[in-house]
Amino acid sequence: MPAYVKSDLERRMAGAVESLKHDLGGLRTGRASTALLDPVTVEVYGSHMPLNQVATVSAPEPRMLSVQVWDKSNVGPVEKAIRSAGLGLNPINDGQTLRLPIPDLTEERRKELAKLAGQYAEKARIAVRNVRRDGMDSLKTDEKKGVFGEDDRKRHETEVQKLTDATIADVDAAAAAKEKEILGK
Repeated sequence: MPAYVKSDLERRMAGAVESLKHDLGGLRTGRASTALLDPVTVEVYGSHMPLNQVATVSAPEPRMLSVQVWDKSNVGPVEKAIRSAGLGLNPINDGQTLRLPIPDLTEERRKELAKLAGQYAEKARIAVRNVRRDGMDSLKTDEKKGVFGEDDRKRHETEVQKLTDATIADVDAAAAAKEKEILGK
């Protein structure tokens, strides 16, 4: 069986782009988005759990998030987790509901978020290049096994490189759009 499977490389590269888009969705741009709280994990019941497994997160207003904690005993740990997540949010305790007003972004914070978006994009580019490397290695392995000849390997390498270039262009486009959104340009 050949080690090189083009559809697997396509799937893995597309996964890197989707992961980037998910990460970028968590960056705040001054509007309330439930994705903003995706990276928050809460220590409850003796383990770390994602926030969405202990509470319902909603955006009732454009500049307000609401976190409805299911178990009253978990309100404190949820509030602590949100404060310590480094998102710049300050929860207001209202019984079993935490209200999170979204403050205006300062110019300094916008630049930090744009830089973070760039770091996320670079991680995605690295992931895509790693997939390309794996594809190239499997092509060389297949050639050594006699699955196909040198001409076929070179043709497949060209396909892998074109796929890589297209995927990195997608990564760059997603990062540029998010940076434009963050900086308000």
